[in-house]
Amino acid sequence: MTQTTTRTPIWKSIHAALSADIAASRYAPGDKLPTEAALSTRFGVNRHTVRRALAQLAEDGMIHTRRGAGVFVTHKPTDYPIGRRVRFHQNLRAAGRMPAKTVLGLETRAADQREAEALNLEPGAAVHVYDGLSLSDGAPVALFRSVFPAERFPDLPEALARLHSVTEALRAQGVADYTRAWTRLTAKLANPTQALHLRITEGAPILRSVSLNVDPDKQPVEYGRTWFAGDRVTLTHSDS
Repeated sequence: MTQTTTRTPIWKSIHAALSADIAASRYAPGDKLPTEAALSTRFGVNRHTVRRALAQLAEDGMIHTRRGAGVFVTHKPTDYPIGRRVRFHQNLRAAGRMPAKTVLGLETRAADQREAEALNLEPGAAVHVYDGLSLSDGAPVALFRSVFPAERFPDLPEALARLHSVTEALRAQGVADYTRAWTRLTAKLANPTQALHLRITEGAPILRSVSLNVDPDKQPVEYGRTWFAGDRVTLTHSDS
């Protein structure tokens, strides 16, 4: 009687090998994988076989493709609590991540209608506008724009440029504590500029947060908008 043996499909072997590489951090979150041509040479197969293995890795949520850029290891989403006290650095450190911010712009200008209404300012009153990029373990997770009343905080831009922390900058301006008055969340699609900064594909899902922070006397101190990369952050609700 002839005994037949079932061979593991080659694409599954490639899938297992690449999965092991990712698990062993040979390719870390955000890293680009070798090209299909390079993987074909490594495993001695054609590109179709490599493509089948990559398709399974994508289905497993381990990798994702950026059009025109290549295949990248997926970031594990960071839990980000939204509650009465939303603190970027504190939230990421609590999740075991290394927080950082890149300043994209700091300017003082006239408030638009929404900004003036949110901050209880006269139309056209001066505001400080802080644009930046929030990073987790070096990877971009969110774009943000924070708007502050300029008359109340005349030295805030210098403090923001120096400290890269809204909490610390407001403390330097005499606001020892502030809380979230309200937050509104809306699903959006990334425009070209957002996609470039967040290193995602144009049209990829993002989550926009619009919020207002107030001081202990319930006076507005910060009107903010944040655009989170949809696959890198899990927003959770916290009462604290």
